[in-house]
Amino acid sequence: MSQVPAPTPLLQNRLDVHDRKQLELKLEYLPSGADDETRYLVETYFFLPASLNIDAETYPRAAFYADIHNYVRFKTPVMTLAEVLTVDSSPLARLEAGLRTGLVGESELVYQVKLLSCIFRGTLRRFANCVDERCEGMARAGDVTCAQLEVDVRAAQDGVRRVLERFRVWARSANRFRLQEKTRASIRLVDEYMSLTVEQFFRKAVADMNSLPRTGVYIELRKELMDEVLREERYRKDNQLRSVISPTGDNEEYIHRIGFLKKFCMNILFLSARRASNRQGWEEVLFALAAGVAMAFATAVALWAQKHDATQASLNFFLIMVVGYMMKDRIKEGMRRIFSQLAARHLYDRKSRIMDPVTGRCLGTCEEKVDYGSAVKVPEAVATLRSRDDFITVSQGELSETVIRYQKQVVLDAELLPRTERGLSGITDIIRINVERFLRDMDEPEYALEYVDLEDFSVGRVRGAKSYQVDLAFRFIVEESDQERESLQLVRLVLDRNGIKRMLRLCPEQPPQPEPIRSAA
Repeated sequence: MSQVPAPTPLLQNRLDVHDRKQLELKLEYLPSGADDETRYLVETYFFLPASLNIDAETYPRAAFYADIHNYVRFKTPVMTLAEVLTVDSSPLARLEAGLRTGLVGESELVYQVKLLSCIFRGTLRRFANCVDERCEGMARAGDVTCAQLEVDVRAAQDGVRRVLERFRVWARSANRFRLQEKTRASIRLVDEYMSLTVEQFFRKAVADMNSLPRTGVYIELRKELMDEVLREERYRKDNQLRSVISPTGDNEEYIHRIGFLKKFCMNILFLSARRASNRQGWEEVLFALAAGVAMAFATAVALWAQKHDATQASLNFFLIMVVGYMMKDRIKEGMRRIFSQLAARHLYDRKSRIMDPVTGRCLGTCEEKVDYGSAVKVPEAVATLRSRDDFITVSQGELSETVIRYQKQVVLDAELLPRTERGLSGITDIIRINVERFLRDMDEPEYALEYVDLEDFSVGRVRGAKSYQVDLAFRFIVEESDQERESLQLVRLVLDRNGIKRMLRLCPEQPPQPEPIRSAA
């Protein structure tokens, strides 16, 4: 009986520590195309110790959004190195065909060159991750033989050499034509970026092989990968490029060039987000309603006073009008606060339209919202996940904590997304969360603890590290074709005043379980 392949997930996520002050959540929205629209809801719950002094007043919404950096782009098309070399729809094949026919404009030429570098980088990144996974699997199993690893390394080495050779032959041929200097410079920069990509991921693969024996085939594999790294380094030196690592320098320019080249090559994939306040219009309507109710009350008081006291210059009439105005003002402000809280509870803070800068089409919408404290209702599934930790179980109701919920809802129009040979292309959403505000009220990161030596009872001091633990729970919900899929993930950040020390994955992501969408009552 043949096994039914598992369906492709509609949402993939990866959570990593980006640096000491930033956490990075990478989301990949992958609509299947079975429905016109696919809706994604991502909820992030921050469980913060009360000692950090973080609430709606000390960390308002504007400050929270200022600490979130968002990058939205098309998902990089997936191709193997063999497909890059053989498939007619690959950027390399299109560049070579355009050179033969001369029908490709310079803007399209630059686009295909950059797209080639993006696909090339994605392929080598997957290769490096595959090497890492195979090495970890071999270490866990205690097995030092893996024929597939040798096959993967040799295939990557051969494929990289052939792709670069064909691309550089094409580049030399293209430069014989009367291209603009900007186009020539773009080709040179892409060539440098692809060379650095080989160095980056082949060097990473060698580093991941550190646990393997340093004999036999594994020494040969390391040597062959490093030979490719050195070959590309010599290529950049021969072409007078300064992106070469110096063992004795600070490599500032090397890091700068890598960052610049990555942005330059990948900018063809990035989408623009036209942002507007989602709540402002509704709030203005509600505030106008509050003003109208207050004015109706003041007018009713004035009419009542005029009816019962025909002499409008009397003291009683004057006092009634003053009191009526005071009540009108308080009614207006009170209703404004009530309506503002109502809007904050039920409406998103801001809304963005996800735009393709090339075609100008709107691919979907993105809405965001932040809630604090009592306005946050923690789902039972999230609370159950946290209850697996004894510290959390016994502290609930005894030790106070602040809860912040960040919601992000993305709706994509599947019909407008580009299609590839592998199906509908997706969108990558990268969210970087800066935790620097969490660190402001923390104690010193190190203490000196008194220690008594049991042999002579002398008193000394030992180092004690002070840290704080912040739990982050993620809830991912996908709605498509009358089906709802939900998954959860729980991590714990260990922080001190200097930033993030480490991240603990308390609960891995649960596999999504599809269920019918519950209709509104």
